[in-house]
Amino acid sequence: MASTSSAAQSAYVTNFGSNTVSVIRLSDNAVTATVGVGTGPRGVVVAPGGAFAYVANQNSGSVSVIRTSDDTVTATVTVGAGPQGVTVTPNGVFAYVANFNSSTISVIRTSDNAVTATVPVGAAPFGVGVTPDGSRVYVANSGAGTVSVIRTSDNAVVATVTVGSSPRGVAVTPDGAFVYVANLNSNTVSVIRTSDNVVTATVAGLSLPYGVAATPDGARMYVANFGGGVSVIRTSDNVITATVGAGSSPLGVAVTPDGSRVYVANFNSANVSVIRTSDNVVTATVAAGTNPAGFGRFVSPVASPPASVPTLSTWATILMALLLAGGAVLIVQRRYAVCS
Repeated sequence: MASTSSAAQSAYVTNFGSNTVSVIRLSDNAVTATVGVGTGPRGVVVAPGGAFAYVANQNSGSVSVIRTSDDTVTATVTVGAGPQGVTVTPNGVFAYVANFNSSTISVIRTSDNAVTATVPVGAAPFGVGVTPDGSRVYVANSGAGTVSVIRTSDNAVVATVTVGSSPRGVAVTPDGAFVYVANLNSNTVSVIRTSDNVVTATVAGLSLPYGVAATPDGARMYVANFGGGVSVIRTSDNVITATVGAGSSPLGVAVTPDGSRVYVANFNSANVSVIRTSDNVVTATVAAGTNPAGFGRFVSPVASPPASVPTLSTWATILMALLLAGGAVLIVQRRYAVCS
């Protein structure tokens, strides 16, 4: 299970052509480490708590587990063929990996990095997203133009939703009410209502949409267009309100926990663009490895604060309260004895 990391908040950007992960410190956008992983890394997720990052290595059929406290690979897990997207349940207990060439999902138990289940889904699964309550995983099947809905309690596919052509990225709104799916070859984004798994809107006007990410307040979706630029969708009415220039062939996109910035992995320009969300201006460009992908939630979440340890003064206060309570009980007992 993932635990709280002491490492600074960072972005973990997979470099498909370098077989590495660039670690970018969010406070100053400095690259603090370059971590060697498997072959052709594309999908990545930083687990809740921020202690580990999970990297799907497309060409080696494996997932690398990076401990973020020292950016060391602590495990390599064999999964299906051609793994792409990866997500971790909100409680940190399981990772779900989409195996493109196997048309399956591998379920990894994070406590020991064992594969505990293999779930058949549609053809060529790519992106994955999990609901905030952890009850459902949504899988974009790029070869079928569908989304499989997996019930995590028993890993059964409970619904299949038709979307656009060659769906890639998946993002669930923070309230869990909707799922946004980027359809690469349709140049659209499908909006699925999770209560009944019905497509309620289709957003047009994109250019080879790939990665997609929600702001923490759920008000906007940022979509990386492999054909150029990052589209901003207002979720209240599913209108594109801005298109932000980035590097060449934006692929992955992730939002910082405070919602102030968006990090965009530019596949063909070997860099990462940083967008300020208040005015959708690119404020920094960070050099990365060859073919940065960053497909998934590659930015560290807010680490949970450590449990507080009572101080001596706190213990003294607790003891005094107990003594006063005990004294009050004795007084009541004596009065009761006198009255009776």
